[in-house]
Amino acid sequence: QVQVAESGGGLVQPGGSLRLTCTASGSHNFDDYAMGWFRQAPGKEREGVAFDGAGSTCYADSVKGRFTISKDNAKNTLHLQMNSLKPEDTATYYCAAVTSSRMPCARAPNLYDRWGQGTQVTVSA
Repeated sequence: QVQVAESGGGLVQPGGSLRLTCTASGSHNFDDYAMGWFRQAPGKEREGVAFDGAGSTCYADSVKGRFTISKDNAKNTLHLQMNSLKPEDTATYYCAAVTSSRMPCARAPNLYDRWGQGTQVTVSA
C-alpha cells in the first residue's frame, strides 16, 4: 500500500524560505506517479500549489516564481522549495499522488488517490 508523508513545515518570517519534503513508501514505480502539493488555510478551500507529472511542472499563479517543485525518483521523494514567503502562504500543506497516471498539471484534488497528513507552514513576523 503506497503512503505519502510530508515533513519540513514550520514558522518562518515574511521573506524567508522553507523546503517541504514528501516521502513515498510502499512504492515500486514512483516515477510513474503524478504528484502535487496542495494547501488549505482555516476557513478556505483546498488549493493546488504545484504539480509534477509526465516531465512537466505547473504552478498556481499565486506562487509562480517563488515556489519550485522537484521530484527525486531514486529516493521516492518530492520537494517544494518555497522562497519569498508571505503571510498569505500560511496554511497546512499536503502532498498527494496520482498512482495510476503520470498526467501533467493534475490540478483537481479529486484526481489524487493518496494524501499525506499535512504539515503546517506559518509565515509571521
